[in-house]
Amino acid sequence: MVFFGQIYGQSLKSPNGNLEMEFSLSQAGEPTYLLNFKQQNVIKSSKLGFQIKNDSISLKDAFVVVDTKESSFDQSWVPVWGEVNSIRNHYNELLVKLKQQGTQREINIRFRLFDDGLGFRYEFPEQDHLIYFVIAEELTEFAMTGDHTAFWLPGDYDTQEYNYTKSKLSEIRGKMDSAITPISSQTPFSPTGVQTSLMLTTREGLYINLHEAALINYSTMHLNLDDKTMVFQSWLTPDANGDKGHVQAPFNTPWRTVIVSDDARDILDSKITLNLNEPSKIENTDWIKPMKYIGVWWELITGKSSWAYTNDFPSIQLGKTDYSSAKPNGTHGANTAHVKSYIDFAAEHGFDGVLVEGWNQGWEDWYGNSKDYVFDFVSSYPDFDVKEIQEYAKQKGVEMIMHHETSGSIRNYERHMDAAYQFMKDHGYNSVKSGYVGDILPRGEYHYSQWVVNHYQYALEKAAEYEIMINAHEAVRPTGISRTYPNLIANESARGTEYQAFGGSKANHVTVLPFTRLIGGPMDYTPGIFEMDISKLNPNNNSHVNSTIANQLALYLTMYSPLQMAADLPENYMRFPEAFQFIKDVAIDWDESIYLEAEPGEYVTVARKAKGTSDWFIGNVNGYDSRKTSLKLDFLEPGETYTARIYEDAKDAHYKENPQAINIRSVQVKKNSKLKLRSAPGGGFAISIIKN
Repeated sequence: MVFFGQIYGQSLKSPNGNLEMEFSLSQAGEPTYLLNFKQQNVIKSSKLGFQIKNDSISLKDAFVVVDTKESSFDQSWVPVWGEVNSIRNHYNELLVKLKQQGTQREINIRFRLFDDGLGFRYEFPEQDHLIYFVIAEELTEFAMTGDHTAFWLPGDYDTQEYNYTKSKLSEIRGKMDSAITPISSQTPFSPTGVQTSLMLTTREGLYINLHEAALINYSTMHLNLDDKTMVFQSWLTPDANGDKGHVQAPFNTPWRTVIVSDDARDILDSKITLNLNEPSKIENTDWIKPMKYIGVWWELITGKSSWAYTNDFPSIQLGKTDYSSAKPNGTHGANTAHVKSYIDFAAEHGFDGVLVEGWNQGWEDWYGNSKDYVFDFVSSYPDFDVKEIQEYAKQKGVEMIMHHETSGSIRNYERHMDAAYQFMKDHGYNSVKSGYVGDILPRGEYHYSQWVVNHYQYALEKAAEYEIMINAHEAVRPTGISRTYPNLIANESARGTEYQAFGGSKANHVTVLPFTRLIGGPMDYTPGIFEMDISKLNPNNNSHVNSTIANQLALYLTMYSPLQMAADLPENYMRFPEAFQFIKDVAIDWDESIYLEAEPGEYVTVARKAKGTSDWFIGNVNGYDSRKTSLKLDFLEPGETYTARIYEDAKDAHYKENPQAINIRSVQVKKNSKLKLRSAPGGGFAISIIKN
């Protein structure tokens, strides 16, 4: 089967027939694809291939089709944790085997078409003509059919912690400068470069999401827009030498994904990203458990307390600096007595764990100094008794959560990793929050380059050896790898709640994140803030949390994660005990999830059934415009009566002017019931529905 010098095409349909993908080979031997949804073009003819470094003949044309193979797959699998108790993996597949005339190099392209979208990847088989090579650029295109509306982040090699900008594609260039706000480590690369997961809407009413899945041993993909032709091209993150990827065949790239529907709820409900990853490589997963936690964190973020123990030293050298003679600064949050009070609070209110940041030596000069040996992850400050805390937490039935801030020093973390993980196991810590704030060391590397992506994977797999769960902050955005390594229980990898204390986030930020960041996996968003005026915690911080209390409660449903934090200070929860009850009651692992309403940037409403129970919980987050909604409860069991506890914005609630105004009421409901609710600007509602 050889085609060269003539146009060749082969189509593939999704199982339900709504999606059709066509692969073509042009007269020049260029591989291309296009995608239609319900006979409407979604992706115009788009080129595929690679530019190889120091190679005059790259992998982009002069190909012939050697063979094709079609197949189908339909199988369900059970996640260790998740939004549902079973996930169907159903697709039709086309494998195209190509050979390049002249070089005899071989490359395969594998397409999988699901009912809700397309995944495709490049595969380099073992061969004599292409073994080791360096990628100068991946040439994958996503040709848009018009000037769509996009919810985008600036393309950046080092951060995802920007506010989202909503604009037409043609407006990205003009809005880029204002979209790039100051962050601890940032490297934007183009006036039209954006990040995945990219959410798009069309004039014709389609919803399109562009992302990647199974990012393993490869550079993170961004998208660079030609705003004259409206064609996105993949843009890989370079390493310190400017190379986009070092490859040894046989090798498979990550999957490139296009999720599409005429119903926004289908984007949120898609499991394509997970399904394109391999099944779990951890045989015994009994130790991987969803958690609800509190912690010594928000007081640090707001500036009420400090990570550092002392102000005596201009710099720290671990193993040489003598902390025993240092004067405590009086603001250090991670001291034994204070942490015990958090443990008491967790035990009293039914929380699984307590996170403590700032417990270990080195915080006095940890940031901004390009410092290699910054932490050793085992040496505690004089006022934090690791053993005493361990015994106290165990007595109270509370699990301690470790914190490893690397300050971007990858080599140092790997140097200490085995000892750090063993220290955790010796002291009863089964999960760790890791951080990568600041520029990466070795110097010149970026947070999303191939080498650093491999570090995150190394840390994850090493943690699995020690039966440790990972919650990685400032790491690469997730691409469904939590299916293969379910000990990756959460990531941050976007602009989280901490930015509410750094000047605030847009009030509709949380109505965009489910369509973008959460496409790849759960986020440790750290919700549950009840005191919105940060100056009441720290007079020197005038930030404001742009959210109502009802919105904060709803985040436990709309920002799905098996790891959920009640992030505010205990004393603030005691001021609003009725609202706090919802955080205590809400589940974190689910048998079923139903997206009831959704529109990116406007609102998201989801109902979830708690695992192994008949209890349902509903959450709604709202954008800038107040909104009324009528919810049908037809997902409830017929013939049963439930008590619905409703936490909704009061009539005068507003994220800025009156964020703590909340109305709490209870009603009896059945399967045929309807609930009429109102969401304030930046508000929402949360509901627990318990069978009588």
